Amino acid sequence: MKKINVPKLIFSIALPLGIGFLSGYLSKNTISQDFIQPKFSPPSFIFGIVWPILYILMGVASYLVWNSSCNDCSDKKNALGLYLVQLVVNFLWPLVFFNLKNIGASLIIIVILLILIIITAIKFYKINKAAGYLFIPYILWVAFATVLNTSYFILNR
Repeated sequence: MKKINVPKLIFSIALPLGIGFLSGYLSKNTISQDFIQPKFSPPSFIFGIVWPILYILMGVASYLVWNSSCNDCSDKKNALGLYLVQLVVNFLWPLVFFNLKNIGASLIIIVILLILIIITAIKFYKINKAAGYLFIPYILWVAFATVLNTSYFILNR
């Protein structure tokens, strides 16, 4: 078993938490009741509980991949590169949905995000099975969020 690289682990967890915090901070005062909400929309406080947990899980997953022995370094670099791309898309979604109030564009972004997350999870799994498994709650939550975004789109056309 490989020794835990504490600075690398802290950075791996802090990166998604920081991106999530920044995105939330930039869109916090823009959340409004401008839209008709689906009946199954969870209360706002749920998002503040779920997202930090998901960011921690994805941070640990990225650490496991980053810290893995390099059988094929190009696979690891590709997986971590894709991970960073999906983090950027994750950052953009709330800004488009809440700040720009563009439900259609946010729907396109979240579908792209879901695809990127699934591909990242598969790439992570091939490098470290636990890292792939840690992405399952994230996949499920963003799949739910995609259904929710679709419902917003339909209700507010």
